[in-house]
Amino acid sequence: MREKYLPIGTVVLLKGGKKRAMITGFCSVAQENQEKIYDYSGCVYPEGYLSSNQVCLFDHDQIEKIFFLGFEDDEEKVFKDKLNKIVSLIENNNGNTSVNADGTEGSAASTEQITPFAPAVEEN
Repeated sequence: MREKYLPIGTVVLLKGGKKRAMITGFCSVAQENQEKIYDYSGCVYPEGYLSSNQVCLFDHDQIEKIFFLGFEDDEEKVFKDKLNKIVSLIENNNGNTSVNADGTEGSAASTEQITPFAPAVEEN
């Protein structure tokens, strides 16, 4: 299987699943258990996002098969690099989500919530 954090739009089948899911996001937390961070959020495929109570959260190791790989470009690669650095920092800091905007660990006075979502490439 490919490395963790497949691109948005990737269509997968989860282990034991009957319906495919399309990856729509990363590092999501369920309302029921805010201690657990899931690798992916997704929606049913081919129907897409229908309502907030039909979003599925899953981890990379739950993927049985990849049917379609989502769009990858330079912006997605820069984003994935930031995401991997931030997740690594969180794992090494026992779940502490205070990091600097560049993905490095910071002090409480100089940190902001994790946000690798700033544009990686300047838009015209």
